[in-house]
Amino acid sequence: MERVMQLASERAVVVFTLSSCCMCHTVTQLMADLSVNALVHELDRDPRGKDMERALLKMLGGRGTAVPAVFIGGKLVGGTNSVTSLHLAGELVPMLMNAGALWV
Repeated sequence: MERVMQLASERAVVVFTLSSCCMCHTVTQLMADLSVNALVHELDRDPRGKDMERALLKMLGGRGTAVPAVFIGGKLVGGTNSVTSLHLAGELVPMLMNAGALWV
C-alpha cells in the first residue's frame, strides 16, 4: 500500500493499469483526450505489481477488479465506472483542474 500511495502522489493524475486490460486503455485514452498528462503505471510490468494490485483491490473495497485505479490529486477516485460517471456528470474536468492536471 505504501508503494501505491508513493506512486499516486508523483503526479496530479496517476492511473494503475494492466497492459492487457481494455478498460484501462479506455480510461487512459479519456485522460489523453482531455489533454491530461497522466502517469500510467502498468502493474504487470512492475516486479511488485501483484502486491500493488492486491493493495489497490483492498482500497477499492475488495470487489470487482483492481484496475484501472485512478488517483487525482493523490486521492483514489476509483475505476472505470467512477471516472466515467464523474465525466458524464460534468465533475471530472473541475476535479482535474483543481488537482492542477488540466488548464482549460
